[in-house]
Amino acid sequence: MDNRPIGVFDSGLGGLTAMRKLVEAMPNEDLIYLGDTGRVPYGGRSKDTIIKYARQDIEFLLGHDIKAIVVACGTVSTVALEQISGEYDTPIFGVVEPTAWKAAKLTASGRIGIIGTVNSVNSGAYDRAIQRFRPGSYTFSKACPLFVPLVENGRVNRGDRVIELVVEEYLSELREQEIDTLILGCTHYPLLSDVISDFMGSGVKLVSPGEETAEYLIKKLRQADALAQPDRPGRHRYYVTDSTEGFERLASLFMDSDISGEVSQTELF
Repeated sequence: MDNRPIGVFDSGLGGLTAMRKLVEAMPNEDLIYLGDTGRVPYGGRSKDTIIKYARQDIEFLLGHDIKAIVVACGTVSTVALEQISGEYDTPIFGVVEPTAWKAAKLTASGRIGIIGTVNSVNSGAYDRAIQRFRPGSYTFSKACPLFVPLVENGRVNRGDRVIELVVEEYLSELREQEIDTLILGCTHYPLLSDVISDFMGSGVKLVSPGEETAEYLIKKLRQADALAQPDRPGRHRYYVTDSTEGFERLASLFMDSDISGEVSQTELF
């Protein structure tokens, strides 16, 4: 047993898709979430900048004596994680491997779409991982840089003409490729699942990196006998690098619970 907390970080709200899954599946675990909202999004930054930010995020979480870290950020997972994960003794779990494995398992046709930030798409990390799990698959990638700021501003609902137009603009090419599985390669994107699914059609299965990585972490902690005691209530803390007010409002919506009073502002160095 290990009652130390699990750390989760992302550039903003998107990692809450992993956080919510962990809260639901592991009610006895203490969880600490860091959203680097003062510097969101990471997707258009240089590789060196992303690596610097990721190290700062990790160092912050390590200061809370955590037992594992979930990198709930597609950009960090695809661009920086391979380089920096070996620098730390604490286990660090990115989103690429669990998500690619699930997509390879779900597809019937072998035609898989991948959407993400510019850096994530250019890295080719998902494409390579899918080929390992399902050789001979066809992958089709599209960068969707406007999705993150729209999500961060709450533009996520059916009937919102702005997000519907942006989804149509970005995903028309992928729909024409007749894919049957679509990786939402940024943890912000599952918050757009309804709008994306409406456009792509019911025949396309969506794969959420936050959910898949959370399930993978649960499995690994169970195998290592590192889960918290089952008879204790888990505590949840949230930290952001910008104003707490807007984050509390949107995070409460995405977590489907009121987190008012649980969010603190912090600085990263």
